[in-house]
Amino acid sequence: MTLDGGVTVTTDGAGVPPATERGGARVAPEVVVERAAAVVATPAMERDGGVGAGVAPAAAESDGGGGRSCGEHCVIRVTEESCCARCVCAGPNPMMARYVYALIFLVTNLLAWTVRDYGHSALGELRRLKGCQGARYCLGAEGVLRISLGCFLFFFVMFLSTMKTRKVHDCRNSWHSEWWPVKIVLWMALTAVPFFAPSPLIQLYGKVAHFGAGAFLVIQLISVTRFITWLNDCCRSELNLKRCHMQVLVVSIVTYVGSILGIVLMYVWYAPTSACKLNILFITVTLALVQLMTFISVNSKVKAGYLAPGLMGIYIVFLCWSAIRSEPHTEICNKKAEAATSADWLNIASFVIAVIVVVAATFSTGIDSKCLQFNKSSETESEDDDIPYGFGFFHFVFAMGAMYFAMLFVGWNAHQEMEKWTIDVGWASTWVRVGNEWLAAIVYIWMIVAPIVWKSRQVGSSSACA
Repeated sequence: MTLDGGVTVTTDGAGVPPATERGGARVAPEVVVERAAAVVATPAMERDGGVGAGVAPAAAESDGGGGRSCGEHCVIRVTEESCCARCVCAGPNPMMARYVYALIFLVTNLLAWTVRDYGHSALGELRRLKGCQGARYCLGAEGVLRISLGCFLFFFVMFLSTMKTRKVHDCRNSWHSEWWPVKIVLWMALTAVPFFAPSPLIQLYGKVAHFGAGAFLVIQLISVTRFITWLNDCCRSELNLKRCHMQVLVVSIVTYVGSILGIVLMYVWYAPTSACKLNILFITVTLALVQLMTFISVNSKVKAGYLAPGLMGIYIVFLCWSAIRSEPHTEICNKKAEAATSADWLNIASFVIAVIVVVAATFSTGIDSKCLQFNKSSETESEDDDIPYGFGFFHFVFAMGAMYFAMLFVGWNAHQEMEKWTIDVGWASTWVRVGNEWLAAIVYIWMIVAPIVWKSRQVGSSSACA
């Protein structure tokens, strides 16, 4: 086979590659031998001159000369620059681990819902716990906060123990991707501990959770906005501009039609009369934001096109719809929500979908560790042994997500009573959604305008220095 730089490698009958040739000189190939318990010796390899490059067995040294430092999966490499062998820890694969963490997060969400809706019968034994003061403070909204606190503690411990991990052969990769029995026991223990905590401490956590959930929403919308701007830049690049021109045009038209249609339907469903002034305000501001983002994007100085503002328009229309849907079911202008108060199959399906969306949003945001890197010059070229995503950021997002799902289950107000099979309902939820929508539009406008502002400042400073 042919490697980079024109190096040709052939194999003998046993499948072992002999010496390669480069510039008339024979070069020892890179031999990779994997093993589970001990590294077996590879056959000696010879350079010109008869120098043998034997590979030691399990005592092969790593880069630091200390041998294996983690895991049980090591690789022996003999490079062409040196005939010395070195043992490289490949480490466990962290790609599947993220799905296990997402499953733990989903189970925690379902446990919090069970405590809220059916905790009065399921947690009667909590009267024996001193911290629960007769059990009534441990049920309902406060039970959700206790489950959320346990989930937050678990992922925050994982965040502290995996932050600043850079390479797959780091021992913290093994802790992140393996040791599941230990971590399951840790998760169960941290989930149970908050039920022994006094009620004032849980109420304090509920207040702190407002800020953690807000931080989660900000990180999420930054991740979504960066993805939209990245997709727009990718489609408008010289390489893909002609090839993707028709697709970009079709998607842009569909997104704008969808945004206008969504706004019209919201006027019909949630602002049937002039008395629904607040809903009319929400929908009208959304329409104005869609037009403003489009106007700025197609400006001659920005030239961002129609795809990005179209996708952002769909996003903020969805946020506006979510905000209005979060209004209390007793609101006269929210006829759609009033019709869905009973626990019928449609309401149950909506609840299940909402929980899955929360888990999926947390998962997708957690693996986007570069969403907060606004300076492109800070991005370094990845290497083969780099971790595929930031472990610390991943667990930090899930810790903030634990606070976020608690706020959804209690409607951002721990003192209100939530109906069964409902999620994110109440005036507090409505205003949080509206604020998130307006902030999303501001973040998008800043992302497309900031490069022009910075460029003009740099030009102005350089001319002043001249």
